[in-house]
Amino acid sequence: MVQLKLFIISLILHALSIIEGKADRLESYNVDQNKVSISGISSGAAMATQMHVIHSADFMGVGIIAGVPFACSGGNLVGALACMQTPNLESVSSFERLTSSGAFLGNVDSTYHMRHDKVYIFAGQSDSVVKPGNGPNIQRYYNHYTLHSNVKTVFNINAEHGQPTDNYGGTCNVLSKSNYLNNCGYNAAFELLNWIYGDLKVPEAGKPLTGQLKTFDQSTFFHLSVPITYSFDNDGYIYVPSGCADKQTKCKLHIALHGCQQGRHFINDEYVKHAGYNEVGEANNIIILYPQITPIPTNLNGCWDWFGYTGAYFATKSGFQITALDRMRRQVIGQ
Repeated sequence: MVQLKLFIISLILHALSIIEGKADRLESYNVDQNKVSISGISSGAAMATQMHVIHSADFMGVGIIAGVPFACSGGNLVGALACMQTPNLESVSSFERLTSSGAFLGNVDSTYHMRHDKVYIFAGQSDSVVKPGNGPNIQRYYNHYTLHSNVKTVFNINAEHGQPTDNYGGTCNVLSKSNYLNNCGYNAAFELLNWIYGDLKVPEAGKPLTGQLKTFDQSTFFHLSVPITYSFDNDGYIYVPSGCADKQTKCKLHIALHGCQQGRHFINDEYVKHAGYNEVGEANNIIILYPQITPIPTNLNGCWDWFGYTGAYFATKSGFQITALDRMRRQVIGQ
């Protein structure tokens, strides 16, 4: 009954947003198609891993904060919870076999595309939601496909579950349930982007942003349904650095995926404005795309689908969320 009420509320909110008017269509920009990367926190990290593995031919790197290995959930919620809490029971070799069979069947890109990609993995020592033992498991998984020298791990920070920042959020080693943003004196957004791209400029502290943070209509990426069918919000966000606005400069694209209870339904634009990506993007001509998930009865916490709530093909090229994200990527780069 509670789930039904929440679903009805979501439908009402969806209808009201249509009445109020849709956001603008997502524009295309002058993007180097070889400079596209993705990252995420928590369920966003799991989805970032899925996108990277499934479409590895289209990404040069991935950042994983408080994530889990690819295929860890087994396609169900019980498996997902076990994966989060008991990483010592995970069989990384079985995840590798699933990936290889998926590549053979064409459900994911050929794994050789990951060979030279950059991989950044963060696991907080005090993470009580996604146990830090998942970090080394992700590392072992990627070491099977990627040059070991291209995998960076950060396992030595006493951080709870959340996005580590250097200037915003709750105490680093305390669970901040209001926004899952942790002030750790560590800018994870910069560190992962710098690892992926290399030689980035450090944002100047306190310097005002001169780019544009825009909303965009996510419904255009669903051809036979409305976004909420697959737990997408009506609107997403995109940060366009001032150096990329006129579309004359060749820019980079990074897709940043929020975690559970971090979408705009829960915390408005707090993650989008304070996770640290915009400042790095502005200083280095990196466009930041922020797709948004919203709760539905099978996904009350507004998580990305890494455990099968949208269907059996959630972690393949045919997955509904995977398809929508890929369409967004293609739109931004003009492909």
